[in-house]
Amino acid sequence: MTMISTRLRHPGTSMPLALLEAGLVVSWSSGFVGTRLAVDHAPIFLVVFWRCILVSLILLPWAIRQIRRTGPLRRSGWRRLGAEAAIGALAMGGYLAGVAKGIELGVPAGLAALIADLLPIGTALLGAAFFGRHLPGRGWAGLVAGGIGVAIVGQDALASHEIPVFAILLPLGGMAALAIATLWQARLPAGGDPGPLARLWLHAVVSALVFAGLAGADGGLAPPATPGFAVAVLWTGLLSSLGGYGLYWLCLARSSPTRVATVLYLSPAVTLVWAWAMFGEPLTWMMVVGTALSAWGISQVIRAEGQGSEQGQGSERRRPARIAPDGPSCRS
Repeated sequence: MTMISTRLRHPGTSMPLALLEAGLVVSWSSGFVGTRLAVDHAPIFLVVFWRCILVSLILLPWAIRQIRRTGPLRRSGWRRLGAEAAIGALAMGGYLAGVAKGIELGVPAGLAALIADLLPIGTALLGAAFFGRHLPGRGWAGLVAGGIGVAIVGQDALASHEIPVFAILLPLGGMAALAIATLWQARLPAGGDPGPLARLWLHAVVSALVFAGLAGADGGLAPPATPGFAVAVLWTGLLSSLGGYGLYWLCLARSSPTRVATVLYLSPAVTLVWAWAMFGEPLTWMMVVGTALSAWGISQVIRAEGQGSEQGQGSERRRPARIAPDGPSCRS
């Protein structure tokens, strides 16, 4: 991670940090809005399949270059790439399958974004349950607050639309898949890291195989020759995946993980307003309150985890693991 951060700190942009952060929030939110747009034009798994194909084709030249430079095969061999592929199947395939299918079944984009943004809470719970990670008291308070916030937003969304409860569980399952992948990624050895672009390319290729099966079961892989389908694929592939991923790493290189995570708390609120303006999805004051409460809870979890990490490791500080938009994997 240090090596990656060092490379990214080379001057690559003169834009003000606030402008980069605004772009990050918009591109991060665009994935949920783009998915909502896609369901009006084609089966969602077909859209996500072609999104992964587009991302993998665009990244292929840079991925080959990065793999050659870092030489993961010489260091860790095929076992490391196999682990990265399995992580990608969870982080991109499992995550997008849950979130996208939930939106297709009627979950509002803003609620899906809020559930997905519970990733720090999911990793904290899994870390405490299976890896013995200690979470201070403020972290547990944040867990409760985050859950209450989601319940408030979900209750208002369910009151406004007839949404099967099963559909709401799908984004939650996608978030859990991403949380598992996040913890797995954090436990991999530093040696043999293929690099962020090569990792995203590999995740896109593996996920394309996953969605080839899912889309094929829905009726085939041929893309419909319609402008709406093309816009949905380009929107989610370029703006959400590549735009979000690039801006994530630029912001991380210019600031800190805590600040980037804090900025991303704005994503569910932006998605709520965006989906309300574009699709007429529900937006009430209680949903705004629930979103704010959930954001506060997530902030407490991340700060508590950071505090516990500093106390447990002393001078050897490690960044909180987080798989991003798409960085290093693919957010919706």
